[in-house]
Amino acid sequence: MRAIREVLRPAWVTADGRRVLAARAVRNFAYGFTSVLLGIYMEALGYTAAHVGGVLMATLGGSALLSLLFAAVADRWGRRRVLAASAALMALVGVTYALAAPYPILLLVALSGTLGATAGEIGPFLSLEQAILPQTCADVRRTQLFSIYNLQGAVAWSFGALCAGLPAFLERAVGLSGLGALRAMFLLYGALGLASLWLFARLSPAVEVEGGAAGRRPTRLHRSRGIVAGLSALFGLDSLAGGFIVQSLIAFYFHRRWGAGPEILGLVFMAAGFLQAASFLVAAKVAGRIGLLNTMVFTHLPSNVLMMLIPAMPSLELAVACLLARQALSQMDVPTRQSYIMAVVAPDERTAASSLTNVARNIAQALTPGLAGWAMEALSLGLPMLLGGGLKIVYDLLLLAAFRHVKPPEET
Repeated sequence: MRAIREVLRPAWVTADGRRVLAARAVRNFAYGFTSVLLGIYMEALGYTAAHVGGVLMATLGGSALLSLLFAAVADRWGRRRVLAASAALMALVGVTYALAAPYPILLLVALSGTLGATAGEIGPFLSLEQAILPQTCADVRRTQLFSIYNLQGAVAWSFGALCAGLPAFLERAVGLSGLGALRAMFLLYGALGLASLWLFARLSPAVEVEGGAAGRRPTRLHRSRGIVAGLSALFGLDSLAGGFIVQSLIAFYFHRRWGAGPEILGLVFMAAGFLQAASFLVAAKVAGRIGLLNTMVFTHLPSNVLMMLIPAMPSLELAVACLLARQALSQMDVPTRQSYIMAVVAPDERTAASSLTNVARNIAQALTPGLAGWAMEALSLGLPMLLGGGLKIVYDLLLLAAFRHVKPPEET
């Protein structure tokens, strides 16, 4: 019980830190079911895989633009205000999709970057939360806190994925049509955006830059420009590859290839989320033994090989087994990457470093979902998984070669 309490409500984290953790959990619960249902919902509205890819590109591109804006103004305008505004946009997205607005409107609101469509969050919330969290605990707890941050998000995402089966229940129990039940899930998404807004509104001034009120000018990179530029370029390559295999497209693949419906996909991705959640705790322990960078690389490599094997599997069961094995490893680099970035830059560079590395990831990832959707329709349903996994392997090797000598303070 004590271990569970330590994960759910760590005593060594400030009240602001716990509110950020709660907002992450609420948001990822919403992302869990939308990432599974988005492609299915849009197909029910009469759209193709290419249309789904277009929405994903708009979401990722919008996230990149907002992250870039945050890097410039968040520490001046106030982190709390920017987070609350993003939560309000999330609520707006849920309502707009529930109303099944025309496709150009769907694309427009997707540019807010707050439509959950992937297994790993890359939205506009992430940069500021990453900058805030190191201010809510001691340095020696930083990697552990990022592990808990991602663990809670993954568990919430898993329960959200399980709720992707709710439309079938609503059809039977309430008598809603299939399309009406899917629309109800996007209304729920909007309500969860408002819940996030309430949590962000309760943050104290201590979350602002230097632990006080928002500064007069935005912070800039100074001593760490070269490090951040190099990491941004490599993270961009990783995310370019990731754009081929975002969660909505993987769910769409299983739906098209094997006829798996939301009730099956919800269970599969719930299990995947729980495996991810467990991996975050393991990541902190592994990093304590072999270092942050080694953990990032040597857990990522085998997960990419497993992704490339999924299209070769002759049955749904084997394809699911490959996916679950992949998910048990693929996200161990997330808390270690976040901790690594915050450790190798100065404290007053954290908002800029987090925002700029996330911008690079978002811009790169926005380029490929449309191409992936086209490839699934015109060439081969499984081709995006081969391309994504192969490019990610190249990223892992380049990251190790370029940064193996750049150590965080606790490893020097």
